[in-house]
Amino acid sequence: MPLERANKELWLSFAAITGVTLAYLFVVAWTDAIPRAGELFGHSIGILGFVMMLMTETLYSLRKRSRSARWGRMSEWLDFHIFTGIVGPYLVLLHTSWKFNGLAGVVTLLTLVVVASGFVGRYLYTAVPRSADGVELEAYALEEQIAAADKELQSWLNTLDVSLRALARNFSAAPLGSAGQLSLIVGRAILDWNYQLNWWIERRRLNARQREEARRLEGLLHRRRVLEVQLASLTMARRLLALWHTVHIPIGMVLFTAAFIHIIAAIYYASLLR
Repeated sequence: MPLERANKELWLSFAAITGVTLAYLFVVAWTDAIPRAGELFGHSIGILGFVMMLMTETLYSLRKRSRSARWGRMSEWLDFHIFTGIVGPYLVLLHTSWKFNGLAGVVTLLTLVVVASGFVGRYLYTAVPRSADGVELEAYALEEQIAAADKELQSWLNTLDVSLRALARNFSAAPLGSAGQLSLIVGRAILDWNYQLNWWIERRRLNARQREEARRLEGLLHRRRVLEVQLASLTMARRLLALWHTVHIPIGMVLFTAAFIHIIAAIYYASLLR
């Protein structure tokens, strides 16, 4: 089970945005002007961006609700959902020609709100433990995995010297937080950063041979810690994710309603009134 996402969808999004930005800057330099929304380049990126946003809104939800579907893992569809949900709005932003008047401005504002909400949702999603297929795991499954990790750790500790054994015991007993389940979710990144910093400091004190062993030990200890955090915050994470859905989905529906009105109006004024 992947305990933490590899963030590959974020890196791919960043790469795509970089490529689009370079193309946009090339057009600006070539024409010596900001591409207008109604011109070929601005119109094209607007269409592509809207199609990607429409895919974001529909494909992942359809795959999640289709019990008989076998086309791709849920984790892969989530990666695609996040990728289109980042790159699509960026294309729409470039399509605006940096003019935010009227309904187009409302659509842009709603787009930014939905994207920001999407990042919050992704953070909450990773707080809920899942299998490789994206299925939520129950508490008993986490307890079984923690027990298996403990057994593996104990069998391996017998082969380590005294310093590494003490290091392993200290970090396996590291506190998860004192403010309850909410702190483990909201402050998860800070807790993890502090844990990694302390580990780096302690590892610097070891000799070269011990550091090599410590690298192997770090992966096992980190895996065990992630499981413990997920188990301790499981109930709260599910509640927050459910609350997020009740807010995110209606905003998305308002966004696409406004976007369709904007598209119809743009077609009407640009084509039918000529």
